[in-house]
Amino acid sequence: MSDATELTSTSGNGADVHPLDTLTGGAFSAQTSGERATCLRAWLASDPSAEQLQEVMKELGNRDKGATRLLRERLDDMRRAQDQDLIVGEWAASAQALLQAPHFSAEQAALWQRDAAKAGAPLSREPLASLKAQLLERAKGIEELQHKVQVQREVAVLLAQRIEVLSTKPWKDAEAALDGLQADVTQWRQQALSLRSDAGWACVPERFTSTLETSEAQLLLVWQAFLDALAVTKLAAEDANAALPAVPVWADEIRVARGMPSELAVPAAVAKPDPAAKQHAAQAALQPLLQSLADAPPQDKAAAIAQVRSALKQHGRWLDAALAGQVHEQLLAAGDTLGWQPQQADTLRQQLIEQAVALTQNPQGGRKLQDALRHLRDQWRQIDQGAAPNHGLWKKFDEACTQVHQQVQQWLGKVRAESTQHKADRQALIDEVKAWAQTPVSDWKEAARALRQFGQRWRDGGHVGEKAFAELQAAWKEAIHAAEAPLRAAQKESIAQREALISQVKALHDAPGLAVDAIKTLQQQWQALAQAVPLERKLEQKLWDAFRAPVDALFQRKSAERSRAPAQALSAYDRAVLDAAQALQAANAGGDAQQIRAALNALEAARQQVPQDPSAQTTPAAAQDAAPAAAAAVAVERPVVAVRGDDRPGAKKEAAPQTGRDLRGSGKERRPDQRPPRADRAERGPRLSDAAFRAQRDAVDAAQHALRKLTAQAHGEAVGQLLQAWAQRDAAALPSGQELGKLPAAARNSWGQALADAPKGDAGPSLLRLEIAADVPTPAEQHSQRRMLQLQLLTQRNAAMPQETWTQDVAAVLATAHGEATARRLQNVLKALLRK
Repeated sequence: MSDATELTSTSGNGADVHPLDTLTGGAFSAQTSGERATCLRAWLASDPSAEQLQEVMKELGNRDKGATRLLRERLDDMRRAQDQDLIVGEWAASAQALLQAPHFSAEQAALWQRDAAKAGAPLSREPLASLKAQLLERAKGIEELQHKVQVQREVAVLLAQRIEVLSTKPWKDAEAALDGLQADVTQWRQQALSLRSDAGWACVPERFTSTLETSEAQLLLVWQAFLDALAVTKLAAEDANAALPAVPVWADEIRVARGMPSELAVPAAVAKPDPAAKQHAAQAALQPLLQSLADAPPQDKAAAIAQVRSALKQHGRWLDAALAGQVHEQLLAAGDTLGWQPQQADTLRQQLIEQAVALTQNPQGGRKLQDALRHLRDQWRQIDQGAAPNHGLWKKFDEACTQVHQQVQQWLGKVRAESTQHKADRQALIDEVKAWAQTPVSDWKEAARALRQFGQRWRDGGHVGEKAFAELQAAWKEAIHAAEAPLRAAQKESIAQREALISQVKALHDAPGLAVDAIKTLQQQWQALAQAVPLERKLEQKLWDAFRAPVDALFQRKSAERSRAPAQALSAYDRAVLDAAQALQAANAGGDAQQIRAALNALEAARQQVPQDPSAQTTPAAAQDAAPAAAAAVAVERPVVAVRGDDRPGAKKEAAPQTGRDLRGSGKERRPDQRPPRADRAERGPRLSDAAFRAQRDAVDAAQHALRKLTAQAHGEAVGQLLQAWAQRDAAALPSGQELGKLPAAARNSWGQALADAPKGDAGPSLLRLEIAADVPTPAEQHSQRRMLQLQLLTQRNAAMPQETWTQDVAAVLATAHGEATARRLQNVLKALLRK
């Protein structure tokens, strides 16, 4: 037992106090619910333990539901805090594992943040907030390293281009630029070395590290070749017998310096190509291909188009306008959407470049981005097949496509990581189902619910590859079928039992009579089966319909038999009750309360009268005189049970004597000549026929409704007269106490005195007390005053409550000046208070 239960004390008058009263600051000895709630709030401020909260809530659960709500809310907060702490611990450990991993993955860090948010982890709380910031910082550092690698690659390409450009200029210019170029190459190598020395370099993806290594190897190769060629050139310039360098421009320059002819000069005798000859050759090469394209069957059109485009690469620029138009039309007719328009090739290429750049600036989904990139490359390839290549535009297009391809690679990596995680989750689910199948089943409904949840989790398991899914699907079906086997067997047995019950109820339907007890027993058995083993909804409804149809047919047959039975003649007693009920209905239609009450009394008298023996109506006069005596004799012979007891108010009455049924139940037998007492039958009168009973019941219900309606109308008129008397300050116009709802004479006198005096005072506080007493709404502008008054009433323990002083408060309001708003508020209050 906790320490709270060991706290005991006694009050000043010697009465025992609850053991938990001292712990809670007097909550158990508080007189009102408000005081108890105040004590509990003060105790909750001291942060009690969960065990103490549970014990106090257990003791207060049956005493004060409102005060217990405070304890339940605190327990719920503590449970939520514990759950949050568990979640925080799990995701903090996961984040630490990512940070301490030898190869940090930015993709895994992004997945951690997404999955933690889905799981409801408070990422704004410590330590998750700090860990999230660390993960983002690490990921940002890796992204910066990747960006620097791309910059280094571009710088290496530019340095190689500078070296190639210098090889086309005089070697003296190359020698003059050697120092600056040497400094740039050295700086590039130092920057590459700093990237490799960075702490996060081990976490950079392999494609970026390999890119830097390749760029460095190519740059060093070009740089070393440049240095070697320049050294050979210097030696050849100093020594006429030295070998010439491998650079054509520099070798030709040395050759000219030695007095030898230049080999790079274009001979003047070289003739320019003849355009007419080239056009003739192009026409001779394309005409057969165009003819074969026109005659080719549909399945060979693609191969014929490829042959025409191959020929256009060699002869396309020598075609005249007529032949170029013919080629374009035949390609379009063959199904080639691009045709051949060499003058528009660069325009189309520029459009493709703009589309590729747009993809880098406005990235779409990974799959759409991949398809769009493939489509752009195919279009560029088709344009190159029909026109001369443009290396400058190709370089721009390739750079844009490379950036898009990097985004596609990131998406593919993310997809692979998600697929791996989904595969692990599905395998874990299969293992969980196998473990669950080994546990015994105690509740078939709970088992069916668990199996449905397993199925839903499998359907929501996420995407995996087709091959992996095929393997997992086979394992899943095997595991889930093994888990469902006990439930399927129980359902099969339950179906067989329900079909047996259907057969039994059909047999009862075919048998004569109505065996009510047997039908009830079958219904109870069906309900037990339905509650024990759940079935598929449609099958269960089908079986239930098959079971219910014979039962409904049985009762319908019984009802039809009763309706076909000949109606019994009404007795004089039934006729009297029917006549009184009809008279009451007529009084209800008239709307006169006195007539309705008189008709109600007449109906009650008709119900209480004892019917005479029909044979007495034909008895002679002499015999009629003897009839009362005989009736009295019969009444005397009826056994009378005398009960002796104290008839003083509050006295405990003795137990009533046992009836014949009680004697049989207790094992005491009644003598054959002893007649059982039927005092209950004598009190409630003889039995009415169905028609008479329904008629008097409907008439009484209608009379009660009419009286309530008339009472409400009279009550509203009385309240209206009261307000009119207040407006006129006329005490004589005040309704009587009975009209106001049996109001005490003292209260009515005080109201009349208030109306007789001159108006004075403020009705605001009294109206607020009246609205609290009647539990009616207060105008919005008075809400704060009402809350303040309620707080004051809670602190005034011995003060009279508004429900006790409402007649004095009404007198205080009537003593003030009349106002429309005040009158409406008073009317709403009196409608509720005068009915109590």
